[in-house]
Amino acid sequence: MMPLTMAKTGETVTVRKITGKDEVRQHLAELGFVVDSDVTVVSEIAGNLILQVKESRIALDRTMANRIMI
Repeated sequence: MMPLTMAKTGETVTVRKITGKDEVRQHLAELGFVVDSDVTVVSEIAGNLILQVKESRIALDRTMANRIMI
């Protein structure tokens, strides 16, 4: 397993685990980041990611993306 920040632009990965406090995990789940879901990295700027999750595009900063393990 590695953090989502290690994924390359254009790569589609599967979420394996989400770390952090309950509130953080709940917030990410509401955005669509749940275990076994697919996430595509659209672009990466200075460690911050634009991600395609289901039918939505979501921007995550490096600290939040590091909590999502792929």
